[in-house]
Amino acid sequence: MTSDFTIAVHSLVFLAYLPDRMASSEEIAHNVCTNPARIRKIMSCLRKSGLVSTKEGIGGGYILSANPDEVTLAQIYRPVSQGKLKPNWCTGDPERECQISSNTQVVMDEIFDDAEIHLENYLNQMTISSVLEKIKQCR
Repeated sequence: MTSDFTIAVHSLVFLAYLPDRMASSEEIAHNVCTNPARIRKIMSCLRKSGLVSTKEGIGGGYILSANPDEVTLAQIYRPVSQGKLKPNWCTGDPERECQISSNTQVVMDEIFDDAEIHLENYLNQMTISSVLEKIKQCR
């Protein structure tokens, strides 16, 4: 999995911390500790999902357009990371006569697909607000 999911959650929690206020990609990038181009790429996915709204020009940026009490981490995971839990390459060769080599990839794909379903179910139990509250409890 890439860090896109963590960046997306961090960005939305940051916006929830600044309710009713626009934040530029530079401001979000500074808080996340990454570059603004990466923020813009991830925020584009979140905008298409209806989680943020954008305004261009002076005073523009991103604003949370969904209720942080209702947006689950699964809703963030799907547009930025769904399908990325499975590695790009798996051992074995489906063309070989060896039962192990020819079937490991199929079985591992099923395992990762099931793991992703469990991960999404787990992420459905947490919201942007619950993450923000956990962060506020840190000292």
